[in-house]
Amino acid sequence: QVQLVESGGGSVQTGESLRLSCSTSGTIRNIKSRGFFRQAPGKEREWVATITTCGSANYLGYVKVRFTVWSDNAKDILYLQMAELKPEDTGVYYCHICNTYLGVEDDYWGRGTQVTVSS
Repeated sequence: QVQLVESGGGSVQTGESLRLSCSTSGTIRNIKSRGFFRQAPGKEREWVATITTCGSANYLGYVKVRFTVWSDNAKDILYLQMAELKPEDTGVYYCHICNTYLGVEDDYWGRGTQVTVSS
């Protein structure tokens, strides 16, 4: 059974940094992309960043110059470096993997890690 486990969340002050990690147990074949979503209190889950298997990264415009996503393929760990954090970045951050097989896509999710940024 595949499990995604996030770590690295916490409580920080405005302007500080955090690094989230996402490790995977089990095997997911034909991965299309990996990334992170977040859900702020009272809001819907939103996409934050994605990196494809080709190494192409994309970001939510609001975080583009502050966040960096990358994958350590040897260790099968996904990272999200978050700098200059703002209170608006507060939320539960979820790791996400999308794979595709014969034209069908499946989504895998972690259980999330809380990030709280106070002013």
